[in-house]
Amino acid sequence: MKNKIFVDPLIRFSIIILATIFIFIVLKELHHIFIPFVVAYLLFFLFSPLNDQFKKWKIPIAAIIIINIVIIGFISFGIGRFFVDSIMQFTNEIDSYFNKLNQIVRTSAVSFGITDPYFRTFSLQTIIAKLDYKELAGGFLPTVFDLLGSILFILFFFVFIVGGHDAILSAFRSRLVKDDTEALKKLENNILQPNLSIEEKAKFQNQYDSFLKDSRSKLENTVKEITYQIQKYIVAKIAINLVAGLFVALALVLLKIDFPIIWGLFTFFLNFIPSIGSAVALVLPALMALIQHEQLGYFFIVVAVMAVIQTIFFNIIEPHIIGKRLNLNPIVILLSVLIWGYVWGIVGMLLAVPLTAIIKIIISYSDSENSRFISDLMDQD
Repeated sequence: MKNKIFVDPLIRFSIIILATIFIFIVLKELHHIFIPFVVAYLLFFLFSPLNDQFKKWKIPIAAIIIINIVIIGFISFGIGRFFVDSIMQFTNEIDSYFNKLNQIVRTSAVSFGITDPYFRTFSLQTIIAKLDYKELAGGFLPTVFDLLGSILFILFFFVFIVGGHDAILSAFRSRLVKDDTEALKKLENNILQPNLSIEEKAKFQNQYDSFLKDSRSKLENTVKEITYQIQKYIVAKIAINLVAGLFVALALVLLKIDFPIIWGLFTFFLNFIPSIGSAVALVLPALMALIQHEQLGYFFIVVAVMAVIQTIFFNIIEPHIIGKRLNLNPIVILLSVLIWGYVWGIVGMLLAVPLTAIIKIIISYSDSENSRFISDLMDQD
């Protein structure tokens, strides 16, 4: 009989904390590898419903990978083209926007009785002229090369994840079922007893087979449910952000605000960052409205319209579609954004909530009391 080793709860807790800190240090130091890997896995879950349908049609995995990459390429090209066209348009009209902004600052200085010459003769062109363009260019080029490298890494990981995910999942299932609790071992010992009759051995064998089958079925259903919940969250979150971005773009077109597509894309991306991202996505088009029309009325109209759209989509529709299982505690959301932002920067802030939601999904299906306790802490209710 094996002796059980009892570990002091404080020591166990300290080990877990140290291990968690070590993991985050590794994730931070190797961010060039882990960020593309995580993004690639999120893309895999996003494409999973489509790929599952392709598999039912007996389409080879190589062809599925090519189709996925083509779709990613078309979407990336479309978004990039919109950005480039909008930036070119903004560049052509930049002097007009600068002059309007200069006039707003000067007029506001007079209205508030500010006598500082800096504000009375404010000129954004003068400020920009003092910038060191060589330093800016020196920082811009490495950023572009890092971005291109990350995109190639994402595609590289995506190809192998699509081809190898099922094999990894199967290996985990086999390993988890192999030594499933003390009940299986007890049944095995009963079957091996030499003094049992044939009927008793057959009875224990049937119990063993039934227990093993039930165990495998339970694990299979749990894995499928976890995968389904992750897919549901990722697809629903992206769809909600996308539709919200389209509504924002359409509303700004009707309000005759310049660059509505850009503000719609900002709404799509920034709302992956709760509260902070939503606020930035609201303020930017409102500032553009103020500069463009030079009227506070337009500013407040855009703020009101953006606030209504974001409230409807992210406070009403999103909780209803995604469900209570993924409703995270606001404190957990704040901490996750801060921690992942520290580890992976802006990308970490964008991925913070999806990653935290995935972690919550996985531990919510655990039978461990500690895991259930952590899941309850992360819950909003």
